[in-house]
Amino acid sequence: MKILVTGGAGFIGSHIVDAYINLGYDVTIVDNLSTGSQKNLNSKARFIKMDINDSIIEELICDEKFDIINHHAAQIDVRISVENPFFDAQTNILASLRIYESAKKSNVKKIIFASSGGTVYGEQIYFPADENHPLLPCSPYGISKLANEKYLFYYKTIHNLDYVALRYSNVYGPRQNPYGEAGVVAIFTKKFLIGEQPIINGDGFNTRDYVYISDVVRANVLALKENVNGSFNIGTGKEHDVNYIFQKLKEITGSNLPKIHGPAKPGEQRRNSLSYEKFYLATGWKPEIDFDEGLKKTVEFFKNNPDF
Repeated sequence: MKILVTGGAGFIGSHIVDAYINLGYDVTIVDNLSTGSQKNLNSKARFIKMDINDSIIEELICDEKFDIINHHAAQIDVRISVENPFFDAQTNILASLRIYESAKKSNVKKIIFASSGGTVYGEQIYFPADENHPLLPCSPYGISKLANEKYLFYYKTIHNLDYVALRYSNVYGPRQNPYGEAGVVAIFTKKFLIGEQPIINGDGFNTRDYVYISDVVRANVLALKENVNGSFNIGTGKEHDVNYIFQKLKEITGSNLPKIHGPAKPGEQRRNSLSYEKFYLATGWKPEIDFDEGLKKTVEFFKNNPDF
């Protein structure tokens, strides 16, 4: 099976590439390395440095005749999407459309798309949110993810191009960027390990549903199955706040740094958690890594990879 993974040098994409390679699949990676890293690249995969905004990606898809496209390349920062909605749409909608049109022309069997259960629902009305929850994204990033799902539904309905949209909650674990604006687990872990003070935005009681990277990878493997189609939440159904994360990481790292709060970030969603029942019924998937265990695994990775 030939698989194209866009964003395959990134945090999530690189782990998926590793899993596909281990299953014996022929994998090609497309990544512009703007947020991904060459350190994440699997040497058994073919790597092409390319931006998905570049029209040459159409030639690649049409020439290579991939069976599956796993689409993880994106503008991933919610705050950037708020500051520059046009840039967000250009990358997350228009570039994606180029991929889908090329997939239709070259008879790709299925597209697996990285959507966002943390943003497409907006401020949740009930917890955990299932896939029937109202879709009211409050950021251009969330809007772009939802737009992709709608386009994929169109390509399935009109052109019979199968798709799976995986609505991730907050993914964490090894290889996550510890220097970005998002990814509190990686950011706090790195700061604790180097003795730099982590700052909690606001009161620290904002909650998120944290799902460990290996569970997300299993979802991307199960999404390859022919009978799996549509949009699915990938989360744990549980919420943890930032104060809890601070305290647990402080304990695991043995730090004595105090808890310090900074100003709240405007527009931050207050709570988020996702029901995974629909995907469980379709595939048998459920999260296997408990949050505290995942935190320990993440700390161990950064301890063993101080240059990451």
